[in-house]
Amino acid sequence: MTATEAPGAARYLPEERALDSLRAAAECCCGCSLFADATQTVFGRGDPGAPIMLVGEQPGDQEDRAGEPFVGPAGRLLARALEDAGIDPASTYETNAVKHFKFTRKGGKRRIHQKPGRTEVVACRPWLIAEIEAVRPQVIVCLGATAAQSLLGADFRVSVQRGRQVRPPSSVLDVEPEPIVVATVHPSAVLRDRSDRHDEAYRLFVDDLRSAGAGL
Repeated sequence: MTATEAPGAARYLPEERALDSLRAAAECCCGCSLFADATQTVFGRGDPGAPIMLVGEQPGDQEDRAGEPFVGPAGRLLARALEDAGIDPASTYETNAVKHFKFTRKGGKRRIHQKPGRTEVVACRPWLIAEIEAVRPQVIVCLGATAAQSLLGADFRVSVQRGRQVRPPSSVLDVEPEPIVVATVHPSAVLRDRSDRHDEAYRLFVDDLRSAGAGL
């Protein structure tokens, strides 16, 4: 089955929409072609009543193996940045817009991250929407363009609107109470910045997280 032929995740959603039920159902999701090569589904984790939901792009290599989001270097940077922004990482819920790792192999063994396509993002969005409905966060922080465009539309540009408090379109997310959405860069982008502006990149990332915390 190809990604364009895949039915999307909606058919795999359980009747019971509590997080435990969603997590169990997501383990069997074949809604796009990414499930075929990934080690496992990587569902969200964290406080089920968290006021802040953090949404990344997709699991990376370490997350795919561990079965949890944000357990690699980017996750460690994110936890540090949250604390610097005055947000307790333990009070957040962490997830990704896409639940399976998309990669290509280099040298036969090394798995290199590939950006999810729009078809895969849309196919997986029912899981993200169900998580939002279950957690009902006050603020959603979109980490990177994939996460932001999943909730705010394909025309949304993080480079232009990062750090701003916006509302998601009702055509994508129709929940009450309506959460605030703040988009920023993915922590991996800060990690990759080896220039002399690295400290500034980190500071701006923390500022964006602080803006999100101000929405509570």
